[in-house]
Amino acid sequence: MKGDQEHGVALDTFQKRLGISFKDKTLLETAFTHRSYLNETRSLAAKKNGREHNERLEFLGDAVLELVVTDLLFKQYPSASEGDLTSYRAALVNAVMLGGIAESLGMNECLLLSRGEAKDTGRARATILANTFEAVVGALYLDQGIEEIFRFVATHVIPHMQEVLEHGTWRDSKSLFQEFAQAHYGITPTYKVLHAEGPDHDRHFTVGLSVGDADIARGEGKSKQDAEQDAARKALDESEKK
Repeated sequence: MKGDQEHGVALDTFQKRLGISFKDKTLLETAFTHRSYLNETRSLAAKKNGREHNERLEFLGDAVLELVVTDLLFKQYPSASEGDLTSYRAALVNAVMLGGIAESLGMNECLLLSRGEAKDTGRARATILANTFEAVVGALYLDQGIEEIFRFVATHVIPHMQEVLEHGTWRDSKSLFQEFAQAHYGITPTYKVLHAEGPDHDRHFTVGLSVGDADIARGEGKSKQDAEQDAARKALDESEKK
């Protein structure tokens, strides 16, 4: 776990990298504080400082991010249909995309996690980073307002739209895999929730995808729908390898 001085240096480096200077440093500290860190460090000092975890900021940032991304996509793609714009937005604000952007911006180095959470890698860490990205957006919105969020998103999120279009990742994976399964097996795929955990505002779902009696793939996400899309995406990736 990071000490306060080490964490302060990481936050300063992060702000310089992004060209942002928070007026209220506490907001930025909170954005990078995972619940597990506080659960593990419930010391007198922590209580005295009144440090909070980032879930409330994540809740706010999620809503602000969706609004700003929607506005920018609406203006950038005037001929796109409602369905396409919805798919574009989903491709930009899912956990995998946001987790990758967060890591590229150095958010991983700023995270305050418990020893156990700090060992997580892969999809688990990507989800934490995606949530942290939303928390940072929430903190930035409170600290500097909506115009700064538009600049931040236009600089660090919207440019990934080109990558999304080139790789076709905006397409609805469930629909694509259903077409594939019906064409190759004559069967409609089914999805089943295998596991769900976390509080109501921060749920994590694991979903199994089957074709007939065959288990094809498992997906994860912050909602049942996201997890189903993730499972379908993995199934499509595997089908392309065969």
